[in-house]
Amino acid sequence: MSPLEARRKRARIRAWRRGIKEMDLILGGHADAELAHMDETQLALFEAVLGENDHDLFQWVTGQAEPPARFAPLMEALSKRAAVAK
Repeated sequence: MSPLEARRKRARIRAWRRGIKEMDLILGGHADAELAHMDETQLALFEAVLGENDHDLFQWVTGQAEPPARFAPLMEALSKRAAVAK
């Protein structure tokens, strides 16, 4: 297994094992759909998001709070995925 594949595998596990079920579904679903296509830069950003607090992430995804600028495009993608999943 390459180092990039190992990071993707770890990220998938972290995405599905969050503190709150809503973030499991949002981040885990995103990981399942997108991880295989992520380059190292995209994966690094996703890994950084996985290090954030679930309550902050939930507020960013639902539009209750403004995400940090570096996360804004990913939060928009996650918001769209969450809206489709409803």
